[in-house]
Amino acid sequence: MILEWYLLRRICMSFLLVSGVFLGMLLLLDMVEQMRRLAGQPVGFAQVLRLSSLNLPEGFYEIAPLVLMLSSMWVGLAWSRSSEFVVIRAMGRSVPRLVFVPTLVMLALSIGFVAVMNPLVASASREYGRSLSQLRDLPTSAVALSEAGLWLRQADAQGQTVIHATTAEETGTVLHDVSFLMFHRSDGVSLRLVAARAELRPGQWLLHDVKSWNLSSDNPEADADFLETLTLATELTPEQIRDSFAQVRTIPLSQLPGFIAALERAGFAALEHRMRLNMELALPLMLCGMMLLALALSIHHMRAGTAGLRALTTILAGFSLFFLRNFAQVLGESGQIPIALAAWGMPFATVLLALGLLLNLEEG
Repeated sequence: MILEWYLLRRICMSFLLVSGVFLGMLLLLDMVEQMRRLAGQPVGFAQVLRLSSLNLPEGFYEIAPLVLMLSSMWVGLAWSRSSEFVVIRAMGRSVPRLVFVPTLVMLALSIGFVAVMNPLVASASREYGRSLSQLRDLPTSAVALSEAGLWLRQADAQGQTVIHATTAEETGTVLHDVSFLMFHRSDGVSLRLVAARAELRPGQWLLHDVKSWNLSSDNPEADADFLETLTLATELTPEQIRDSFAQVRTIPLSQLPGFIAALERAGFAALEHRMRLNMELALPLMLCGMMLLALALSIHHMRAGTAGLRALTTILAGFSLFFLRNFAQVLGESGQIPIALAAWGMPFATVLLALGLLLNLEEG
């Protein structure tokens, strides 16, 4: 077990070192991007640094498999360069058996990594979006989702209107069982509308089968009006409604199943959220697969000229798998392939490929 823990300790130390390098690079690059994005805004260096720091966890979380693969490659090449691999083979130790315990421990560490980083990324992403909107004087999200249905908010010169719908069609432009509460800036709640159906059209809501209460009258129910159709001005667009549900990263993993259920109950498609849920659950397996593949490609008998070639092969393999994983995610979110295949296919394929290479190394 001493040799197994030695290998695991080397990989963990290498991961911390490589992570520090990448975190520094990501922070500097993001600060440049934030300064470009906020050009013309009265922001200081401290605000730019804060925005970049809030955006840093998400960027690092995305490239964590590549960082672990580079760390494992570093350890594998170091073993080969120092002839430790030759000594291990001379002792009669099998490489697949040698990496078995470190792989199990790395799987447990990867699960802990996801459990810690996922809510951190979600909270940091929410705060980043809110802070960026404030600095750029942009409106915050006008859409919310709950067990009771869909809630929207729109504002105009007279005040604000809160809209509640029990269900909606997938595009978000047609709402069913809708109620409108209109808040006047000085008089408070002034009007309530209930409609069987509301269609969002350019610049207006078209309501069908409407009942209207004037809440400023002495007897609103007696003075209620029934209208077949009614139009209300609005600045909401279908893109604003749909984009409010697009920031999957702002939802922690523990809340995703409930949010998916609420989203589907409201009538919206939840493919992207289901894909994100499965991708998060499959990430520990992907991390272990990338580590095994890097060791399988980098551990070898040292010969002249082969170290650089193996390093290049490992890096190309890592970027190829990273690209294929993201490509499968896009296909899963668009419904082109099943979500389970898109999320779990690449991690399983990576582990099997790494095991095949390790067995071939043992035979060689």
